Amino acid sequence: MVENRTADGFMTGQLLVAMPGMQDPRFIKTVIYMCAHNADGAMGLVINRALGSLTFADLLEQLGVEHDKTQAPVTVHFGGPVESGRGFVLHTADYVREGTLVVDGGIALTATVDILRAIAGGDGPRGRLLALGYAGWAPGQLENEMRKNGWLMVDADEKLVFDSNLDAKWERALGKLGIDVRMLSSDAGHA
Repeated sequence: MVENRTADGFMTGQLLVAMPGMQDPRFIKTVIYMCAHNADGAMGLVINRALGSLTFADLLEQLGVEHDKTQAPVTVHFGGPVESGRGFVLHTADYVREGTLVVDGGIALTATVDILRAIAGGDGPRGRLLALGYAGWAPGQLENEMRKNGWLMVDADEKLVFDSNLDAKWERALGKLGIDVRMLSSDAGHA
């Protein structure tokens, strides 16, 4: 099993990549940025699946945030199945305010309306990914899924995390490990 862990043994700041045999339809061919992973569990955001039903402008209007209606569109992502009404912005650490968690390698997470106002006003972070919901695991659950060959870990990089080409992220993440997708078994737990 290929696995990258931080010095403390956890996977915060890494990418979690679904194996081809992933059975859960919510996570087929997903790439998840791990925002937190410790003895209490894990939390991450899916970075390669857009929500087609909600636009950034719609979200701003629902929150009562003033915005320029001619502004370039911002994709709203499916961050995961947990608390799907809760919003998060994964972003470059050039924007750090109260309530921002700097995760790793210059990537941060903010879950306040202030960052949405900043993005709408053109003063937000250079790189950003807006997501509704998150992926979460109870203590030991993620490790168990990895032992069953459900996931691989890959080093995160800003270019891959914030790239707007969502369809290519899964294969690019696996490519960082030198893996040719065509050579992977689609049966979890089998070589």
